[in-house]
Amino acid sequence: MNAYREVSNQIRDIFWRYATEVEPLSLDEAYLDVTYTEAFNGSATMIAQAIKREILQETRLTASAGVSYNKFLAKIASDMDKPNGLYVIRPEQGEAFVADLPVGKFHGIGPATETKMHNLGIHTGKDLREKSLIELTERFGKAGQYYYNIARAIDERPVRSQRIRKSLGKETTFAEDIHSIPELTAKLLDLAERVFESLSKQNLKARTITVKVKYADFQQVTRAHSTEHIIELTDLKKIIPLLLEKTEAGHKPVRLVGLSMSGFDLPVAENVQPQLDLVLNILN
Repeated sequence: MNAYREVSNQIRDIFWRYATEVEPLSLDEAYLDVTYTEAFNGSATMIAQAIKREILQETRLTASAGVSYNKFLAKIASDMDKPNGLYVIRPEQGEAFVADLPVGKFHGIGPATETKMHNLGIHTGKDLREKSLIELTERFGKAGQYYYNIARAIDERPVRSQRIRKSLGKETTFAEDIHSIPELTAKLLDLAERVFESLSKQNLKARTITVKVKYADFQQVTRAHSTEHIIELTDLKKIIPLLLEKTEAGHKPVRLVGLSMSGFDLPVAENVQPQLDLVLNILN
């Protein structure tokens, strides 16, 4: 279980590279809000593909992903093409998809409720949509409102993080291993610019910088620098070379570098409303 939790945390760190909100469902599954993610020009499908690749590269685990415009549909999509798939339900497909779906496949409808619905002649999303809100509320209580909405592919629940983001970072894997310190420094400065752009958008200021280096033999190290003062982008031209000196970069070929900022003065706002949601199921 300890190993399981360790890998789960490693995977969630990958999620945070792309999502503004991450809501875990379990140790191996989570909702991601990628509405405001700029990677891949904001394409949720390409973001899901990138996350799946990084999970495989860094943990040797496969993941199935579901992409859609709300949590309900994203969750169903994530179950459609296991164990290593990617399923997308676009906004124009939502209602038709739900109409053809057996109610037993609906997230939030268990075996007992499925049987009760079958006894009422409700077998698919189309059947469920034909029932009025009053009928559903009479039969299922407060859950009737939820069933009424999902039958119409409506789910306005936001993705809610269970933690305040403690760091923000970027990393890149090289097509060919790099030996040159100047080249690695340049790559890290490029990542730093992207990280500072994200910090600015979220009104965050950091006091700690961490550099990650993964060698060609897959061993990796991190080196950090903290200060009482807010770190500016211009400071990193001095700090990054000093941190690289504390690694074996230049002596061992490097496959990946990453840079993250932490020690924030201001927390990330928690009232972000999602528009594009993503569910990842992690499978071995």
